[in-house]
Amino acid sequence: MNNGSAQDEPGGRMRVIEAIVFDKDGTLFDFHATWSAWAQGLIGHLSEGDATREDALARAMHFDLRAGRFRPTSPIVAGTNREAAECVTEGLGGGDVAAMEALLMTSVADAPLAPAVPLADYLDALKARGLRLGVMTNDTEAGARAHLTRSGVEDRFDFIAGFDSGHGAKPDPDPLLAFAQAVGIAPARALMVGDSLHDLVAGRAAGMRTAGVLTGTATRADLDPHADVVLPDIGHIPAWLDG
Repeated sequence: MNNGSAQDEPGGRMRVIEAIVFDKDGTLFDFHATWSAWAQGLIGHLSEGDATREDALARAMHFDLRAGRFRPTSPIVAGTNREAAECVTEGLGGGDVAAMEALLMTSVADAPLAPAVPLADYLDALKARGLRLGVMTNDTEAGARAHLTRSGVEDRFDFIAGFDSGHGAKPDPDPLLAFAQAVGIAPARALMVGDSLHDLVAGRAAGMRTAGVLTGTATRADLDPHADVVLPDIGHIPAWLDG
């Protein structure tokens, strides 16, 4: 297998990476181009032209209306669909969280996707190395599959899970361990790639290597303490693997 990493194992051998599990939003897809655009449309729809309501929604979601971007502090950035629904409901002054969760699940399926790199060719190149590939997102599994299908790459992955797939949610390591078990790879020979602390903390707790990418809301300084490497985007991973 033509895989490798930039860190030696004891005895001077290169530790081989045999599997990669990706976060979805902010990792496979540029966060602001996809989700900030979606959030702006959602706020506009729910506020119904009421400026006070719009401001309240933006505050609850930690969304900068002037910049048209999520703030890094937003719980929605790395949270589950349920946590996003709680934020939005709070911004509306209360309501049925379950109903809002269902509304968000429908709306996110049509989010304007902006892949971080041309995904089909990129993933095919990784698979040509013999790597097993997975996606673990704090979005719903249905939402993840919808986005990957729209991008024409669902079939490139050996494992796709959301927070509702029965394995838990990041930053817990359990869903990443479920990936490793599903593809038959020891966690120490897997790489977790993500744009948030939730991703990297989960990866470290699972015993995986971790790579941070800067296509989300976190900065290099945020990610550095929890990552083996921080890269501009996922397109830089093959060169890093080659060491």
